[in-house]
Amino acid sequence: MAKILITGSKGTLGSRLAEVLQIRGHEVWEVDLQHHKEERYLRADIGEYRQLERVFEQNYDYVFHLAAEFGRINGEEYYDTLWKTNVIGTRHILEWQLKKGFKLVFMSSSEIYGEATEPVLTEDFPMQKTIIQHNDYALTKWVNEVQIMNFERKHQSPIVRLRLFNAYGPGEYYHPYRSVVCLFVYRALHGIPYDVFEGYSRVFMYVDDLIPTIANAVDAFKPGEVYNVGGIEYRSVKELSDLVLKYTGGDPKLVRYLPEDKHNTVSKRPDIRKAVADLGHNPRVLLEEGVPKTVEWMKKVYEV
Repeated sequence: MAKILITGSKGTLGSRLAEVLQIRGHEVWEVDLQHHKEERYLRADIGEYRQLERVFEQNYDYVFHLAAEFGRINGEEYYDTLWKTNVIGTRHILEWQLKKGFKLVFMSSSEIYGEATEPVLTEDFPMQKTIIQHNDYALTKWVNEVQIMNFERKHQSPIVRLRLFNAYGPGEYYHPYRSVVCLFVYRALHGIPYDVFEGYSRVFMYVDDLIPTIANAVDAFKPGEVYNVGGIEYRSVKELSDLVLKYTGGDPKLVRYLPEDKHNTVSKRPDIRKAVADLGHNPRVLLEEGVPKTVEWMKKVYEV
């Protein structure tokens, strides 16, 4: 079994990934910003090189790099923190990879596809056409991928990139910068108004369908590969909102329907065949199953 480090291990995805990798028998070490008492946990800010020295005193077989500032609006309002963490922090990880020789699995985002209007997005699309990203979060994630490609070319660094598409589900705690499912469910449960942009569509992916795929990168590691990791159902944001209102009992008057989201793209639908073939990706949970599970989890957590 492998010795694995997860950056951002206390986040929505990192915490679940740590559990799955441990169940599979791997020795899992964690790094994040908070203080925790676990024996294999180290506190560090990846944007501060000195703080990472203690993290990399020992060797790892794999590093899963999830630590990042997340969210479009977060990136606009806290752009300085976003760029330091996402870009400088990732550069630090790449430099440590050169020194220590571990295999790196990087969590990218569907946001890198920017204003692409193709009906289905393939992994090689960003290398074929110029793409303009709509927000700073998307920009930093694409910069990360360019950083990685440069290290692959210059140093033959063994890296796999995973582009995640709209993951949601239990474990995502609310704040105003979270994913659309989290935002809608929390606000519907608490009677807080929210906006729905009409004509916008997404592929949604339940967290239990995602985490095993990420973990599979250990045994299916192919240096230099990039994968779209998304769900199988392409749904409008309005459909999502309607389901949220149904399962929360929320008041339809909470929803304000708007024509345009200036920070976001109208449609994102990935080709996931590579992830299915190489990583055993097997998305099965539809919104009609995943949304009520998310609602019930939030009710318990927030005692609604």
